[in-house]
Amino acid sequence: MVDMNALVSSFVGRTDAEVLAWNAYVLKSPLATGYHLAEWRRIIEEAFGHRTCYLAVKDREGTVHGIAPLVLLASPGFGRFLVSVPFVNYGGLIADSPEAQQQLETSVIEEAKALDADHVELRHTEAMQTSWLRSERKVSMRLSLPNSYEELLKGFPSKLRSQIRRAQKEGMSVRVGGKECLDEFYAVFSRCMRDLGTPVYAKGFFAKILEVLPKETRICIVSHRESPAAAGFLYGFRSSLEIPWAASDKRFNK
Repeated sequence: MVDMNALVSSFVGRTDAEVLAWNAYVLKSPLATGYHLAEWRRIIEEAFGHRTCYLAVKDREGTVHGIAPLVLLASPGFGRFLVSVPFVNYGGLIADSPEAQQQLETSVIEEAKALDADHVELRHTEAMQTSWLRSERKVSMRLSLPNSYEELLKGFPSKLRSQIRRAQKEGMSVRVGGKECLDEFYAVFSRCMRDLGTPVYAKGFFAKILEVLPKETRICIVSHRESPAAAGFLYGFRSSLEIPWAASDKRFNK
């Protein structure tokens, strides 16, 4: 059991030592996601200009026992609130003991009050043992990858397999790259968001992600006769790869 009296919450700065200690805790925690990495603090601050508040719980020796990456959002329509982590799918508190979690929860509430925030939103991948209100309106879909493309294809429904083969017969080609593919990705993505009536993130947001996390990110472009028809932004962490942003050009729907 961790001694609650020995745990202290503190704000985490941006020095190399603090960033290394933060990321070391993220990388050893089974509850962490790629969005807990300290690099996302820089991305959000530089791309959007939002105020961030990164909290850590440490013992007397300085060992980290929990973290909470928080971003303050404020708008006339939605008020002021803290989110962990906005603009992406996941975030939330990470703690290696109930005592550390309790200390973090208390510190988050205190910080929300200090910032005059209306509420706090924590985007956990697993349910927490807590008295906080819980929403289960969103789900994540995960697919374990087999050893070969053929095995993967066999696991798909027949309709999906037919759609994949149709695209291949139509001469669709796939290219995977980095920042050199950003313009093509954004052209497809922004057009799709416009057609859906959804506000689109600035291109600079995606450029900043590619700049700060070049090894963890890729862009996938699906083209027809050299014209981009669909695009996906890929983000990898540990043994998982996800597509947080993807879109297709409806002009290629047949």
